[in-house]
Amino acid sequence: MRIKQLGVYIGLLILGGGMGVWGSRYLLQTSQEQTINPPAVVPTNLKPFPFPAQKPSSKSNLNFIAQAAQKVGPAVVRIDATRQVSDQMGQTFEHPFFRRFFGNDLPIPREHIERGTGSGFIMSADGQLLTNAHVVDGTEEVKVTLKDGQVYQGKVLGTDPMTDVAVVKINATNLPTVDIGSAEQLNPGEWAIAIGNPLGLDNTVTVGIISALGRSSSEVGVPDKRVRFIQTDAAINPGNSGGPLLNAQGQVIGINTAIRADAQGLGFAIPIETAQRVANQLLTTGKADHPYLGIHMVTLNSELRKELNQDQQLDFKITENEGVLVVRVVNDSPAQQAGFKPGDIIVRVGGKPVREAVEVQEQVELSTIGQTLLVEVTRDGQPKTLKVLPGSFPSN
Repeated sequence: MRIKQLGVYIGLLILGGGMGVWGSRYLLQTSQEQTINPPAVVPTNLKPFPFPAQKPSSKSNLNFIAQAAQKVGPAVVRIDATRQVSDQMGQTFEHPFFRRFFGNDLPIPREHIERGTGSGFIMSADGQLLTNAHVVDGTEEVKVTLKDGQVYQGKVLGTDPMTDVAVVKINATNLPTVDIGSAEQLNPGEWAIAIGNPLGLDNTVTVGIISALGRSSSEVGVPDKRVRFIQTDAAINPGNSGGPLLNAQGQVIGINTAIRADAQGLGFAIPIETAQRVANQLLTTGKADHPYLGIHMVTLNSELRKELNQDQQLDFKITENEGVLVVRVVNDSPAQQAGFKPGDIIVRVGGKPVREAVEVQEQVELSTIGQTLLVEVTRDGQPKTLKVLPGSFPSN
């Protein structure tokens, strides 16, 4: 019976019964109780298939994805970073509690080297690169490898954790560069092309569409960032971070920066306008300053209004079902100096209407530190205009 069944399985394999090479190998290796030599099946009228000769592709035969990859690929680099990380267990034993019991017979805090790989792209022919801050975090020098194999030592000129943008410089000339597009002109459904080094596989090209625009940092799962992200379903994997996201014309529209660990087909990129603005600050001053008001705010809806009105710790009542509510004003902040109060509902910032907290943050981010910003609020049902001088976001 076993011999008969094996013959049926082999027949299915010859006729294309659905198992691949690995499936057939597994079947044969696990069915070797007896040696069987089935009759050979030889087609009598099968002619050799003439494979066409390979011809070099001309640019006219390339689709727009291949053209974009050929155009931008030489300007996409691999960035290898190393950093020293202290052993957490060793640091724990340094606590006085353990010293009391073990004296000097404690493990010495150890340090080990942590290595990471990311991507970047060349902005200027003299070697200015853009990448993610988290790719080069904790190090001042990185190894930069070009597509043609040339390796350079790169210096980190500046990083901005709040937008996850970093600038790296290599000493070189006449380098290939990218063309810059516009993220502000995008529409969901347009083509999106990502180039990077996922899992160490250099210059990998993936393609998808622009899935959505203006995703807030809280929606993406990185609430500490000040970015409205581009969402794409072009495959982005570890190692893609810092690489360019392109439009159909091969222009850079964003920096690939984040993937959701709990989902597939969801990638996010920093709009190129944001990246350029931050990069210019990093190149000029070595740091990026972010305007700061000093308020805690929420986007109102009817359900949240009821919940907040039941909070005994709040000394105000909310009468509106929508708008941006100021819940708390930070002591000694620009907002406190301008006269903001808990319970204020923000309706305009810099002359632009706002309906959500993230829109307030966007307008503040576009303001200038130390220059008057007009904020219109509703207080006790009455309109009021506050003049605030945004400060620099505190480092702590």
